[in-house]
Amino acid sequence: MTTENKYIVGVYGDDDLVLKAVKNIRAAGIKIHEVFSPFPIHGIDDALGYKRSRLPKAAFMFGALGLTLALTMQFWMMGYDWQMIIGGKNFASLPPFIPVSFELTVLLSALGMVGTFMVASDLKPYRKPKIFDIRITDDKHVIAIDLADNKLNKQEISKIVAQTGAEEVNEKSFE
Repeated sequence: MTTENKYIVGVYGDDDLVLKAVKNIRAAGIKIHEVFSPFPIHGIDDALGYKRSRLPKAAFMFGALGLTLALTMQFWMMGYDWQMIIGGKNFASLPPFIPVSFELTVLLSALGMVGTFMVASDLKPYRKPKIFDIRITDDKHVIAIDLADNKLNKQEISKIVAQTGAEEVNEKSFE
């Protein structure tokens, strides 16, 4: 079996310890694949070196698309295609269009963010997830290190992870 699917897994019992461990492991020049936790850890994104998400920009763009489509659709239908005078109002009056425009803006923004997140995260319904340790949904925190992404060998990485306070250091393989 190649090292492409082999990981060193450090299991921790405390979130503060995980945060310090991530900083120390990265300082040692080891690239961390991912950190798994049963709850969010404040500051872990910065410690892992993650950049700010571009999802808000995608949400704005999908919302702008929804607003544009809603206004275009309503002005076309009420002002040009099938003109109807309702309650003595103009054919294409903006105030009655606000509720529909708002709803379509929110709808396309939400659906666009879900789709963008799924594409960016490579989530597919047929993909089997990699479970590094079943206890990450209960009370343990896990740091997973991909052996193929690092220059140090398995023993050196395991030693560094153990020195950071890991309760367990295991090797996990996926096929």
